Amino acid sequence: MRVMGHNVFAIVVAALAIWAIGFLLYVVLFQQQWLDWMGVTEAQMEEDNGRMPFMAVMPFLQAIGLSLAVKWRNASGWMGGLVTGVLLAIFLTVAGRMYGWVYSFEPTELFGLDSLHFLLTHAVAGAILGAWK
Repeated sequence: MRVMGHNVFAIVVAALAIWAIGFLLYVVLFQQQWLDWMGVTEAQMEEDNGRMPFMAVMPFLQAIGLSLAVKWRNASGWMGGLVTGVLLAIFLTVAGRMYGWVYSFEPTELFGLDSLHFLLTHAVAGAILGAWK
């Protein structure tokens, strides 16, 4: 199914991939380090701050934005989508995330993990969207 020239199935799969990569990085591989770098305890993470519903929104917004960029760039194939995703990650997402690192006292490791997350998710989602353009 297409909406305004975008493959809706590809967007859903890309959003699921974004979520899965985040889960792998922040929950499976680096959970304790991430909590330490954030200065948060596991008990604090269990508290409901009312923001968790947005967990489902973010990957879809990213996938839709990447789909727009892949289409605007007329990137063809998975490699064209991957390159588009990496460029967006570096020049927009990581650069925007850098403000929090430069103007705060957060650990460099946290910025590094977040940057890795954005590079991986944008690359994989871009490749999915480029392949199913």
